[in-house]
Amino acid sequence: MGKYEEDAKRLLKEVGGKENINAVTHCATRMRFVLNDPDKADQEAIDDIPSVKGMFTNAGQFQVIIGNDVATFYNDFKEASGIEGTSTEDAKSVAKKNQNPLQRAVGALAEIFAPIIPAIIVGGLILGFRNILEGVDFGGATIVDRSTFWTAINDFLWLPGEAIFQFLPVGITWSVTRKMGTTQILGIVLGITLVSPQLLDANEVASTAAADIPQWDFGFAQVDMIGYQGQVIPAMLAGFLLAYLEIFFRKHIPEAVSMIFVPLFALLPTIIAAHVILGPFGWWLGNIISNVIFAGLTSSVSWLFSFAFGLLYSPLVITGLHHMSNAIDLQLIASEVTSHTTSLWPMIALSNIAQGSAVLAVIYLHRGNKKEEQVSIPAMISCYLGVTEPAMFGINLKFIYPFVAAMIGSGFAGLFNNFMDVRANSIGVGGLPGILVINSQIGGGYLAFAISMVIAIVIPFILTVVFRKRGIFNKEDREDSTAELAAVGATAGDIGLSSSEEDTAASLTDTQKVTEKLFAPVSGELLKITAVDDPVFSQKMMGDGYAVKPTEDQIYSPVAGTISSVFETKHAIGILTDSGVEVLVHMGLDTVELKGAPFTINVKENDQVSSDTQLATMDRKAVKDAGKQTDVLTVFTNGDKINSFALVGEGEVTAQEDLGEIEVS
Repeated sequence: MGKYEEDAKRLLKEVGGKENINAVTHCATRMRFVLNDPDKADQEAIDDIPSVKGMFTNAGQFQVIIGNDVATFYNDFKEASGIEGTSTEDAKSVAKKNQNPLQRAVGALAEIFAPIIPAIIVGGLILGFRNILEGVDFGGATIVDRSTFWTAINDFLWLPGEAIFQFLPVGITWSVTRKMGTTQILGIVLGITLVSPQLLDANEVASTAAADIPQWDFGFAQVDMIGYQGQVIPAMLAGFLLAYLEIFFRKHIPEAVSMIFVPLFALLPTIIAAHVILGPFGWWLGNIISNVIFAGLTSSVSWLFSFAFGLLYSPLVITGLHHMSNAIDLQLIASEVTSHTTSLWPMIALSNIAQGSAVLAVIYLHRGNKKEEQVSIPAMISCYLGVTEPAMFGINLKFIYPFVAAMIGSGFAGLFNNFMDVRANSIGVGGLPGILVINSQIGGGYLAFAISMVIAIVIPFILTVVFRKRGIFNKEDREDSTAELAAVGATAGDIGLSSSEEDTAASLTDTQKVTEKLFAPVSGELLKITAVDDPVFSQKMMGDGYAVKPTEDQIYSPVAGTISSVFETKHAIGILTDSGVEVLVHMGLDTVELKGAPFTINVKENDQVSSDTQLATMDRKAVKDAGKQTDVLTVFTNGDKINSFALVGEGEVTAQEDLGEIEVS
């Protein structure tokens, strides 16, 4: 009988049986299902299976979190179900077939914008800071009016701000080619041709007389020499045309000469089409979208529009449709009609705050529940900093009533925000830091947005408390269930244990506590686990831990102990410490799909290791070229054994450096 045979049989039954499974695979921590009918999966029953640590749906896959022993579970599941697994890539391919055209389009948008969001965030912070330097009046003069030093700083910061937003088409065309698996340098060159200094700047077109717009005169035709600085749609259209032309010519040009003719026949026609057809069409379409949205935000029913947007943005995040807002926001910023600002982004930042405030109320209502606080407190912080998924999937959607309270609070905050005509100069900076990108010259500026933030904090908090106490949108988390929560930390006698249970509790209390030292597994930047771009790890579904964004390829053991497992795909290694802590060393994110190619493993099961032991080598360049992140994670997967966990280091660390310790009972 397999270790997980009973749990595997229960999972097979609760996902809807063998006939409901289209494909199944696993990664380092999760079972990944593509279900024919996802509604047949009984999530409450699955959550009750002892070996299941959580579940969520992403990109058409129903993912069940098992933990470090997922490979063993997977083998038992195959035995119980009689289903042979598929590769992760095949599962993804099948999952995409289950998505409708809108979901696939939104997924494509997400994949295009995700790699350039960090640059947009940096640009937003820079613009926000420059906005304060040159836009805020302090006693009749701005900071740059009063200081030569700050004037120079303001002028210098124009360089990165200009590079990020003026040359945004370069990032978009590169990202499209990256997503499509075509030649990325051609995407960069195409983007440069859209923003070349030889062209009339897109921001100057509206103020330039038609007769003064430069042209290429071919005799039989004239083409306007107009740039597409900051434009989104022309760059996306051009990027996709380039990618599809390259794919087409790769199939039809002999390999012996493909190095010469594929780039030539793909790039040159795309550049021509971009300036003759795609650019003007994309500009026209972008202006229509901007005008329609701006009209909705400034019409007599703008209050309804803004309330609905604030109310419904969080549900859009669940579906993934919120990725469309990035393109719309950037299009609004590129438009002369909106004075190069957007009214949508401030409302998105307020939605982040509202979700975090609902979690804050749950923390207050469930105070004393230490296990839940391991998820709720980091989730609240990440919300206030602009990332809502941990809070929504880890807490608010679990109880429903805080999610609804956050939606309502976000709606009222958005309504007030739009009433005061608050706008942002850029996107990417969400949550409380979102105030840095607010335009101080239009509408209510900083003060109005600050009031909106207060609304987004107070209303969700109050409504969450009221909904819970009165049972509104709340079937499970009743007030009378707090006895269980209050029992945390109580003595055995206080909660009515039997005499044998009291003895067990007393013996556990008396158990001597030991500490385990923690070390940096690789040189690089030390990160909190909540900063990792994977909800399973950032929400601590697998357990607490830490991560390092590496600057070297050599991976060392973060603890002393024994190798308990080496994953077949080489991207993860399990270690058991002498005190019984199960440690997962996970190299990169989603690197199970790379099938071990970038990894060289130096250890085997049952090897004794310490901080001096090099576990593996990770080819960071190969991981990055595959579109994956290189974060190296150290995760404690049996957190019930850990009393406390503290890191003494932060920022840049060196491999094998002493980072802190965990206290184990």
